[in-house]
Amino acid sequence: MSVSEGRIHVVLADLANKYGPLMMLKFGLVPPLMVASNHMAAAEVLKSRDGACSGRNVPHSVQVPGYIEHSMVWADCTEHWKLVRKIWRTELFSTKMVDSQTGIREEKVRELVEFLRRREGQVVQLSDAIFGCIINVLGSIIFNQNVYDYEGKAFDNEKGMKGMIRQLMVLAAKPNLPDFYPVFGPLDLQGIRRTTSECVKRMNEYWGGIVKERRASKDHSRNDFLDVLIQADFTDAQVDALLLEIFGPGSDTSSCTIEWAMSELIRNPNKLLKLQEELNTVIGQSKEVREFDLENLPYLHACIKETLRLHPPVTFLLPHRATKTCEVMNCTIPKDSQILVNTYSIHTDPAVWEDSSKFKPERFLNSTVDYQGNDFQYIPFGAGRRICPALNMASRTTRFILASLIHNFEWSLPDGMVPTELDMQDAFVLVLAKTVPLSVIARGRSVSVC
Repeated sequence: MSVSEGRIHVVLADLANKYGPLMMLKFGLVPPLMVASNHMAAAEVLKSRDGACSGRNVPHSVQVPGYIEHSMVWADCTEHWKLVRKIWRTELFSTKMVDSQTGIREEKVRELVEFLRRREGQVVQLSDAIFGCIINVLGSIIFNQNVYDYEGKAFDNEKGMKGMIRQLMVLAAKPNLPDFYPVFGPLDLQGIRRTTSECVKRMNEYWGGIVKERRASKDHSRNDFLDVLIQADFTDAQVDALLLEIFGPGSDTSSCTIEWAMSELIRNPNKLLKLQEELNTVIGQSKEVREFDLENLPYLHACIKETLRLHPPVTFLLPHRATKTCEVMNCTIPKDSQILVNTYSIHTDPAVWEDSSKFKPERFLNSTVDYQGNDFQYIPFGAGRRICPALNMASRTTRFILASLIHNFEWSLPDGMVPTELDMQDAFVLVLAKTVPLSVIARGRSVSVC
């Protein structure tokens, strides 16, 4: 299989059309790879056989000493995994906590809008600005301070936090010899794990000083997430692993989703106009978007849902592993087999989705299909015991940022480019990113802050 263009999700979807919704592929000297490619196969793996298929297949690239033993994302469903996931859900991502963070999100989105107003009429790479907003939301929640400077140059190149996170995503998805021939693991012939280790070390340096200062001060009155971890006696290595997994996948997947949504809306001016009209009607053209407005914006929600369908944040759910031999769709899955669920294939299945390749938010307006993990034809956040714990925060953050961008600005493409010329090619780098980042020109609309 050729993966030179980084579109392995498309290659495997095409193979599934020929060989069926559950495929067994054999590579190298490791247990077989199982690929679930439609909603029935996904339901078997993530619901009917969730217990037997909920292990984690860990790529050699992320087996970094000092990190992997404390990881929650890459851990099997152990007591450690249950403890950390419980802390994530209760102290960060529960409905109660997400509600309590509303003021932070509103402040950080306002800062994003103010930055774009300062850049009015100039070409901006929108993904950088969106990333900055999301990473500052997380920074304020976790240790009560911004970590991204919109005006600073440290974040504008491959050496900044955004570049480091994207590089980690690329490395985790890159074909690596030891994943097929484990005997070569200690040699790290491609240098992928070594490079990953260097990235992890540099990421830890971003917050290492903050953690050290907080421990030394013994002042835990800020009531942020870092205080929770310190008071729970988490070691520095445990804190580093958790922060890496919160800042990494969380910021990249959400920023990619908003970038895809903006790209689709610019490419489909009639959909953009419909969303603007909804915002004007519900909020008023002269008022800023507030988070409490979101529940009254069904077309906005439909735009995000359709973006998550057509451009799922992860084209494959993170690789599962069979913890024991089991039967799925009358096929025997050997113990330790890697299991991939191809969300791209599921979300574009023409047997389920009419005009599956087209951006049609209207399909969700009178639909009960949602992303809570109960509708297996639509699983952008996964399902079962390994469903994304940050689902509630991600849903609210992406809707709020998208609404604010559309309501505050008129958008155009640079160099006289027309919407139909917009490059919509994707590349699989663990997250589904645009091959060519979206560059746009924003011009402010009259909106008052109240």
